[in-house]
Amino acid sequence: MPARSYLFVPGDRPERFDKACAAGADVVILDLEDAVTPDKKESAREAIREWLKGGGKGWVRLNGSDTEWYQGDCSLLGEPGLLGVSLPKAESAAQLTALSERLPDPLRILPIVETARGVWNAEEVAAAPKVDRLAFGSVDFQVDTGILGDGDELLFARSRLVIASALARINPPVDGVTIDLSDLDLLAEDVKRARLLGFGGKLCVHPKQVAPINDGFRPADSEVSWAKAVLDTLESHKGVGAVSLNGKLIDLPVILRARRILESAV
Repeated sequence: MPARSYLFVPGDRPERFDKACAAGADVVILDLEDAVTPDKKESAREAIREWLKGGGKGWVRLNGSDTEWYQGDCSLLGEPGLLGVSLPKAESAAQLTALSERLPDPLRILPIVETARGVWNAEEVAAAPKVDRLAFGSVDFQVDTGILGDGDELLFARSRLVIASALARINPPVDGVTIDLSDLDLLAEDVKRARLLGFGGKLCVHPKQVAPINDGFRPADSEVSWAKAVLDTLESHKGVGAVSLNGKLIDLPVILRARRILESAV
């Protein structure tokens, strides 16, 4: 099952690394970018290196490929314990191809699409080598475009990432952070919207956001019951041309949807 929760932890806070890994997130990302001030970039990188060498396992968000810290960050790519990397400000296949050539197999890339150009080029970003799935950097995207709202105002951008992911046949994208850490009701609403739009996970910045995200991306009990009923009906009518459930036709798209629901109900 694809990961649902991606928890960022500041790269200059090594005392939090193990705590983050124990928080229940599907993916922990040690952050060298936004969470670390310029004067601490190098010390954060070395803290991550030491943790990975000491048996820690996690992803790392590098600094952008156009920054002065990027080349140094790439020295982490061969460290034991590294599970994958996230690239901020992902805008082109060329960026990701260059990174993929330095990334040992089977590690993969989580590009964060957070600029107007990145959203516009989402199809080529999604299809680039070693891309696991896309992530939406909604807050930075709002800054880049001048969009003030984070609901329907971002519908085009979100849908573009979903469609680009489907075209590239990669896992559904990961939605951006809910920045109000105290409002878990808002978080639940954001998760519900993301799932309805076709997202498969969400970025988060606090451990208390992990459980609501994991729960929110699981199918509801009613969906699981429906999916089981579909497959049970199909099984009991083998050899029959047209099959229906509660008066509704069960065709291939319905069957595929039912199977997908049961796969994600773990």
